[in-house]
Amino acid sequence: MPTSILPDATAWCLKPAQGCRAAPELRVIRYCWQSGSVRLQNRIPAVWLVISGIISVQFGAAIAKDLFHLVPPTVMVWLRLISSAVILLIMARPRLKGYSGRDWLIVLGFGVSLMIMNWAIYQSFARIPLGIAVTIEFLGPLTVAVIGSRRLTDLIWVILAGAGVALLGVSPAALTIAGVGFALLAALGWACYILLSAQTGRRWPGVTGLAIASTVGAIVLGPPAILEAGSRLLDPTVLALGVAIGMLSSVIPYSFELMALRRIPPRVFSILMSLEPAAAAIAAMIVLGEFLTLIQWLAMACVVIASIGATRTSTTLDLPAPD
Repeated sequence: MPTSILPDATAWCLKPAQGCRAAPELRVIRYCWQSGSVRLQNRIPAVWLVISGIISVQFGAAIAKDLFHLVPPTVMVWLRLISSAVILLIMARPRLKGYSGRDWLIVLGFGVSLMIMNWAIYQSFARIPLGIAVTIEFLGPLTVAVIGSRRLTDLIWVILAGAGVALLGVSPAALTIAGVGFALLAALGWACYILLSAQTGRRWPGVTGLAIASTVGAIVLGPPAILEAGSRLLDPTVLALGVAIGMLSSVIPYSFELMALRRIPPRVFSILMSLEPAAAAIAAMIVLGEFLTLIQWLAMACVVIASIGATRTSTTLDLPAPD
């Protein structure tokens, strides 16, 4: 699950969007965090900012899963989207005039893909181990990276990722069809998120597109979330938990990634993002007591290595940001 929901400079620099968040936005991003705390930010190595963001989002996911008996997955995702949307709207203060119908169609699609990605992975969390769900979800950006490269050598990463998935099938004890299915849906959502993020970043300045997309996702998911939650939404504890998860899973990692992307190349950022499955598995062990088998760890290693390899050989990551 993407550590955050930043468009264009995160996921896999193709996205160029969340692990890679997109390159077209990098120059604009540099103006987002000009404050008196710049000196403190520069004292923290960029790599540690990225790793801290990964830890925040995965521990946020583990804590969210532990609270599913109080706040159902759909409601948790909705509260997370709302809290993120509010923060982003305050940051962006978007101007909504002067955009074409196609601009709006793309940002609306971006919002729907963002919602599906987050909703599906939380549904998967509710059914299978966290680390396994995130590993399967990583097939989305891995596929986009390999397709974007179009090098024959990238077949190695496809085969390696396929071997990892096959190994997961060898140890199905902790897996369910529904859980795997939702993780694959999240992978598809992440792939669409990457592609639409690139388009959004070219058409909407700064974090405006992401702010609108988050709002769209919250609106679309609102009716089913409200129906499922019912009177529980009037409980201050439920609301507080939702906002807290939103901070851990979106706002904090998003902020750290923005600061890190000012100082490290997108390729390095994407390679670091490949550590997410392992971070998810460790968070699940500590928070939830979910322990993977040796075969499942091996399967995860295959997918992580494949994602690192695909990122290192993808030519898309070397494209400069347009003027």
